Amino acid sequence: MEYEPVIGLEVHAQLLTKTKIFCGCSTRFGAEPNSHTCPVCLGMPGVLPVLNKKVVEYAIKMALATNCTINSSNVWARKNYFYPDLPKGYQISQYDQPLAEHGYISLELGGSTKRIGITRIHMEEDAGKLIHDEINPVSYVDYNRTGVPLIEIVSEPDMRSPEEGAEYLRRLHEILVYLEICDGNMEEGSFRCDANVSLRPKGEDIFGTRTELKNMNSFRNVQRALEYEIKRQQYVLDNGDAVVQETRLWNDSQGMTHSMRGKEEAHDYRYFPDPDLVPVVISGDWIEEIRGSLPELPLEKRERFIKKYGIPPYDAGVLTASRALADFFETVAIKSGRPKLASNWVMGDLLGHLNEDKLLMEECPIRAQALSDMIGLIENGTISGKIAKDVFEEMWRSAKDPKEIIEEKGLVQITDSSALEAVIDQVLKHNSSQLEDYRKGKDKLFGFFVGQVMKATKGKANPKIVNEILQKKLSK
Repeated sequence: MEYEPVIGLEVHAQLLTKTKIFCGCSTRFGAEPNSHTCPVCLGMPGVLPVLNKKVVEYAIKMALATNCTINSSNVWARKNYFYPDLPKGYQISQYDQPLAEHGYISLELGGSTKRIGITRIHMEEDAGKLIHDEINPVSYVDYNRTGVPLIEIVSEPDMRSPEEGAEYLRRLHEILVYLEICDGNMEEGSFRCDANVSLRPKGEDIFGTRTELKNMNSFRNVQRALEYEIKRQQYVLDNGDAVVQETRLWNDSQGMTHSMRGKEEAHDYRYFPDPDLVPVVISGDWIEEIRGSLPELPLEKRERFIKKYGIPPYDAGVLTASRALADFFETVAIKSGRPKLASNWVMGDLLGHLNEDKLLMEECPIRAQALSDMIGLIENGTISGKIAKDVFEEMWRSAKDPKEIIEEKGLVQITDSSALEAVIDQVLKHNSSQLEDYRKGKDKLFGFFVGQVMKATKGKANPKIVNEILQKKLSK
């Protein structure tokens, strides 16, 4: 039987606030275990939580960016379960009255656009972290993360392939980072994803039994885990068995999922309104104020770059992958007046060096003004494209301006026709056999002569002038 996958994703994004959601403890990652804690986030008797307003503001930003309806009144709920990393015995979250609902984001796949619905976005606190000893049968708990603010973004079951699931995650991640409300670091747990997947016979509307997948720490692993789970469920169904509703863990090294526990339902958590927190009331004026502060979002920016700068969709997609990269490119494009050249240098040399040195765009040693100046020097004939590669390397190493590097190293391009003619005469004289072969019809040797001239001038000869002089001399 032919089956159709049905996929929905639940994403937890840690918000970039300096302090936790209900107390003043720091949210900084990497501190000594249990050093960022207090009676409030540890759930000591008699303490009361106080809501961090910045958390609500950041959550509203994401709701607006994903076309959600924001509820004017939303309620905090206690999600009750026992686990050692949850000191209160419950997690403060939202249930039947979340912050926002009924949104969507658009994906561009295979030349077409698909809308993925967002069921809800709600705010909640994070739990702690268990650390298991690899040698002894002992586990340790670090409560630093307890009370760190999260938003949970729950999609509709609208995805029909692992590729769609991975692309949805990338777009969601991109929006969060553009809004500067989440750093998106999957290794540190700032951006985490659980996937729900089921199969149904193709053409049917009723959903099959779903499993939940956890422990996926990259876009690639999400896609791999979905691919494996779809094949596993198909094997189960083809053999006449039933898929069990459960939570499964992805094992990256084995490339497969393992059963972890039975899947909980909402009633298992005994949700009820938190008596220590009043409902959050959000005014229309506050929503509009936040809407006015939103940056240009990735999809809008991509479309504008294609129209305004005439660059291909692929280039626009790469250049808008991060807000810092998009801003850098746009500055170079505007200041140099050559957007396609700017795109080539940023996508090729700049991104190549960033990846090689494992640097973020914000850590780039080359300023946008310096790169636009270098493009200008290529355009006015001061340096050739080949010399520009050497200049770029030195700019990367020293962070110096291109003019300074050119002057220090004597890299000014040779544009004097008479000087180049003398070099060309010497090249032809010392390569008489190749000259004879060229005149017998071996036209490909033209490139050889150009190369010899460039070699003789250490790459400083203006290629256009060299070509013009050679064509005249070789036609005689």
